[in-house]
Amino acid sequence: MRVNFTVNGRPQEADDVWEGESLLYVLRERLGLPGSKNACEQGECGSCTVRLDGVPVCSCLVAAGQVEGRDVVTVEGLADFAKQREQHGHGGACGTGGGCGSKGVSTDEAKQWSAKGTDSQTGEGVELSNIQQAFIDAGAVQCGFCTPGLLVQADALLEENPSPSDQDIREALSGNLCRCTGYEKILDAVRLAAARQGEAV
Repeated sequence: MRVNFTVNGRPQEADDVWEGESLLYVLRERLGLPGSKNACEQGECGSCTVRLDGVPVCSCLVAAGQVEGRDVVTVEGLADFAKQREQHGHGGACGTGGGCGSKGVSTDEAKQWSAKGTDSQTGEGVELSNIQQAFIDAGAVQCGFCTPGLLVQADALLEENPSPSDQDIREALSGNLCRCTGYEKILDAVRLAAARQGEAV
């Protein structure tokens, strides 16, 4: 089958997709976006997390056919997505794009988003998002295999809850496994990003 959907603000078309093929496989093998990592293929580790119509999902569990006409943001497009959100106020717990308790961006808002002036295909040449810079500054990256999924999930958390408690952070990241760290630097990075986000408001 043929699947048409938007990835990081760009219309994409995947041909000859097998009905059991995962979104993760299509992103990595057909579209050349290796940021989402292929680890457990069972939705247990979170390393393949992407945003589907604004909601974080394990792309290994999403059949490619389910994304027809929908919007996907991978770690490669995270910085552009965050910048677009800042400029237009999409999402947020009580932001201009949604009421308190809203879950990410709406489908209509996601479809209006598009990457501008940078290469969202590879993520190169873009200014890092708040959460990406915080991971670097807090030393939250070791081998880096889990980092893309953690970044996508943490970005979604901070969109929904700009001032998360430690318990909120732990709960939001509970589906993302890291074999290198004791998680403390990762928690530090999310705290740092939340603090910087609060200062910018």
